Parts: sequence; structure tokens; C-alpha cells
Amino acid sequence: MAPREPRAADPLAVAVGNASLLGAGYLILGRRALFWAAAVVTASLLWLTYRSAETWCELLVVLWWATVVGHGWWLARRHPGAGPRRAQRLLALALTVPVLAAAGWVRFDAQGVQDEVADARADGDCGAAADAQEGVEFRHRLVAAPLAARGDAVVEACVRLDTAGGYLSGGLTGDLDSLESGFRRLGAVLGESGNERTVRATLDRFLGRLPTDDGCLTVTIADWLREHAAGPEDLTGPAAATAARVAPGALMDCAADFMFTEDWPDARERYQRLLDEYPDDTHADAARTGVRKAGLAIELDRISGLVEAADSMGSGYCRKPAKYSQAPAYRKGRIRAVFVGDTEYTDKLPEEWRTDTAHASLVVCADEAEAGDVVETCQYRDHNGRIGSVRFNKLAVRVKGYALRTGKLVVDRTVQMGGESCPGVLRYFDALPSRMAVTPSDGDVRDAFGPVVGR
Repeated sequence: MAPREPRAADPLAVAVGNASLLGAGYLILGRRALFWAAAVVTASLLWLTYRSAETWCELLVVLWWATVVGHGWWLARRHPGAGPRRAQRLLALALTVPVLAAAGWVRFDAQGVQDEVADARADGDCGAAADAQEGVEFRHRLVAAPLAARGDAVVEACVRLDTAGGYLSGGLTGDLDSLESGFRRLGAVLGESGNERTVRATLDRFLGRLPTDDGCLTVTIADWLREHAAGPEDLTGPAAATAARVAPGALMDCAADFMFTEDWPDARERYQRLLDEYPDDTHADAARTGVRKAGLAIELDRISGLVEAADSMGSGYCRKPAKYSQAPAYRKGRIRAVFVGDTEYTDKLPEEWRTDTAHASLVVCADEAEAGDVVETCQYRDHNGRIGSVRFNKLAVRVKGYALRTGKLVVDRTVQMGGESCPGVLRYFDALPSRMAVTPSDGDVRDAFGPVVGR
């Protein structure tokens, strides 16, 4: 069957009618088949644009628009009766103008929304960008799909940044793997054009939470930021700068925590590290004081351990004397001392002669007591009635004194303790002994050891 000839129509009216993409020009021509075919193609192209949100789809729509306009003009021009018709033109305008005006307004509105999204992203405000994108509706996605998609991409990047921020927050608890994941995700978003400000805002929020309340934790995080933070300079630069900003104070806080728990080596290491890495920092003077205090505490710990281990002349401090730089200087005269070694008799010395290791100027090592000078000899009758002589000796104790500040030997003598001898009743086992030691009183012990400590 031959194709139906178009009715006489105004070519301009047909072209304008088809410009509405509703196929109105074909209806004016009486070409219903073309009208329905055009409607199907138009709907398909609009749906494709809505689904893909690609610019090339919009170009297809424009090309299709130009095609149906031109095709309608051409068909109308072929008819012998073609010519101007006022009614047709008014009808075409009545259909096309509202459609094009509505499409233009929707695109204008979509552009306004995307401008708000872009401004928010430029300010690094992901929340404002998401709020602006909430204004995108179905009509925008149908008529201006690529514009709406750009806003969706911004919001999606913000969601990824929010996830990265969560990982960074986990890093503030000391989870360095979480910290690494956060920086890796920041770098991925930063690699997409236009996200510089939002990425920087996310990074700044994390860095702004440093230092933490835990100095040692902050040191760990700062070390990681300085040595392991990966990514472009836009990430590593601010991270390193923040690490340099918080590290000195964090090192001081960490060292103070170790001082409080009496972990002297770790405290000194933190103080010394601050001096090595940040010699011009305002904390430097306090760190130098901390190094000295921690060093003295380490010395004192070592000395105290040696003193506690000295239970004889050949053990602990008595075997390996050492110095404590903070000890009072040893001077002849009345001094306070720590007595170690065999303390059978030194335990009887007055408390005012003693002190603890931290305040002593002398460490006195006492050996086991031996027989000293003879005091007197007395006669006793043994169990069998025989008379025998018993010689009573003083108690002799070898004493070595070390100046605690220098660890040097300053006293090396044998002291002798007198005491009660020749008691009225002599208690013994088995045979009558030929020699016995006197029984010293506390006063006798003080008299013997007094010269050692200037008493």
C-alpha cells in the first residue's frame, strides 16, 4: 500500500510542532504513524538519558530534536498546498512554547542546585553539599540528568570521605592500621578532580583533634604521620606539619607519665628525643631537667638494688660499689649512712645514724665478727669439777665505707667491740671452751662504730 500523502500544512507550524518533541507537527500533517514512532523514540532517548546521565545521551536528544524539526519541515514543504496557516501556527506555538519553557526552567533550576553543591564543595562543606543535592527531583534527572549526576558524584565522594574520617578517628585510639586505611581512602578521593577542599576539610578535622589526652599515644600517632602517611603532598604536608606541632608537647606529657610510674629509662628516652629532634622548642629546658632527673632516678634504682643485694662483704654494693651523683658529699664528721653486709651488730645502731639510700653520703659494709683483742682470762670449773681458764676477746669487725657520691673507698678499718666478760655463770655445751667473745651492749656497739660515721 502506498504511503499516505501528508495533508496541506504550514511548514513552519509543522517544524514548530515537532520542536516540542511531542510529535505535534506530524499530527498537523495527519501522519499518525510518524507521530507514534517519534513519541517512542523521544521517550526512549529521555529514558536513556535519565538512566545513564551521560552527556552524549543529551547530544542524541538534541540531534533527534533537530532531526524531527527538519523532517517535519521537509514533509510539509513537499505538499503542493503548503503555505502559511495562522491557526496551525497558533496551535503549534501553544503546544511547543510551554514544553520548551518548562524544560528550560527545569534545567535552569537544576543548574542552580548544582551551583549550590559546587559552592559547598569549594568551601569543603560536605554537609551543605548533601543538603543542596536533596533538592534534586525526578524532573531534574529527566531533563538535566548529567547535571544531577554531577551532584550525586559530589555526595558520593562525601560519603567516602565520611568513611575515611571514621577510619581516621579509629587511628586516634592507636589503631595504626585504621589510620593507614583512612589516609588511603583520602588519597583515592583526592585523586578525583574537584575534591581538594572537601578532602582537606576531612583531614583538618582529624588533625584538629591532635594532641589526644594521652601523650604517649599522641607520640605514636605523630611518628606515624611523619614517617608513614602516604599520599600526595596535599595530605602528607599537613600531616607532617601537625606531627611537628604536637610532638614536643606530647613527648613531654609522655615522659611525665613514665616519670609518674617510675619507668625512668623510658622517661629519659622521651626527654632526650625531644632535645635531639626539637632542640629549639620551648620545652627544651624542661626536657633537659627531665633528662637529669630521670638519669638520677636510674642511678638511684641501680644503687638501691646493689645496696639491697649486699648481705655480705662479697656481694651487692660491697662487691661492686657505684656512685650516685645526687648523694650528699662525704665529709669527715657526723654523717648519715646506709649499713649493709653482716648487720648483726649494725642493726643495733641508733636510727639517727641511718638514712635511706637516696639521702645517705656513706655506705658502710660490715664483715662477719671475729675474735679481737683479749680482754681478760677467768677461771671456771667444768662439769667434771676440773678448773680451766677461759680467755675473753673483743669482737672485731672489718668495715669498709664508700662515699656514695663517688663510689670511692673512704673508710677501711677494723672496729672492736668491748662488752661484758667473765660472767658469774658461764653457759656452754660439752667441754669448757678456752676462748669466748664478750657480750657487747648497745652502747659498746655505738662506741665501736661511732668513729666510722663521725660520732
